[in-house]
Amino acid sequence: MALGLSRLSMVMTVLALVFATPARADDASDIRGAIGAQLQAFRADDGNTAFSYAAPQIQTMFGSEAMFMRMVRDGYPPVYRSSNVTFGDLTRDAEGFRQDVFMTDPNGQAWIADYRLERQADGSMKITGVSLRKSEDLAV
Repeated sequence: MALGLSRLSMVMTVLALVFATPARADDASDIRGAIGAQLQAFRADDGNTAFSYAAPQIQTMFGSEAMFMRMVRDGYPPVYRSSNVTFGDLTRDAEGFRQDVFMTDPNGQAWIADYRLERQADGSMKITGVSLRKSEDLAV
C-alpha cells in the first residue's frame, strides 16, 4: 500500500511539473509592480489599494482593509513605512514566487522582506505572505 501511495505521489509530482504554467517574461515586472504599489499604498495610508494586492485567501483571513492595515502597521512596521526599497533575488517554487526585498525602516534599520506571490486566474499577481528578518548591516 505504501508503495502505491509513493508511486501516486511521484506521478502527481510529474504531472504537476508537466502541466505547470511556465514562467512568463513579465513575471518579474508584475511582481515588482505589485510589491512596489502595495508599499506605496502603505506609505500613503491607502488601505483600499494596499488590500487589493493581497491574495484572496489573505483578504478572507482579515476580512477588511482596516483589519489588514492594522495587522501590517502593528506587525510589520518596516513594511508599513519602508524606504530605500531594493529588489533582490526572485525564485519560483511549487507555491508560486519568492521575492527578496531589501528595505529600511524609519529608524534606519535594514530589513529583508521575503515576499511570496502567486499569479491569479485573472492574470494578476497577488501577495500571499511576507516574512521579515533584520539585515546585519544598518542602512545608510
